[in-house]
Amino acid sequence: MNKRDFLRAGGMALLPAAAVTLLAACSDPKPAFKSVDITGADYAKDFSLTDHNGQVRSMKDFSGKLVVLFFGFTQCPDVCPTSMFELAEVKKALGADGNRLQGVFITVDPERDTPEVLKAYMENFDPTFLALRPTPAQLEALSKDFKMYYKKVPGQTPTSYTMDHSAASYVYDTQGRLRLYTRYGMGAAALTSDLKQLLA
Repeated sequence: MNKRDFLRAGGMALLPAAAVTLLAACSDPKPAFKSVDITGADYAKDFSLTDHNGQVRSMKDFSGKLVVLFFGFTQCPDVCPTSMFELAEVKKALGADGNRLQGVFITVDPERDTPEVLKAYMENFDPTFLALRPTPAQLEALSKDFKMYYKKVPGQTPTSYTMDHSAASYVYDTQGRLRLYTRYGMGAAALTSDLKQLLA
């Protein structure tokens, strides 16, 4: 092989490597979320529910904000208040970007969670958080659309029942797209990290 052929062969061998390097440089690295990345999921896209102030809300109302949505009920002894408290901590940890976070709480107990009760509950954590109160029929539809579980568990009296329910949050980006599924117990620091990446 003469020098020209050798150089030509070497140059051709380098082309695939150069192409891979170029492609790697042009593609954005996938964010390393601590939550479950469900970007592109074909469920839990929207809702139309009345908030604790009597206003009908949907995802378009929160355009430009990150939305963290959680299903729960006000008489929940531990999971719900812990999740809402952590979300309030996340908002503080975001600093100035905290104004770009909207906490949304959807009750799975509309029978006892009246608008007044829900408003007072939200104010315990952050007055900007909104509670939504579906009708029983809307709640049933939401459970299917959001792949969310809930079940009424009878108590000693007709009004002392409790509610079993999924304990996770749904995170939407500033364009209203479902992005993350955050399991209960992940902690405020991990969620703060994920939200900062979505805001970057």
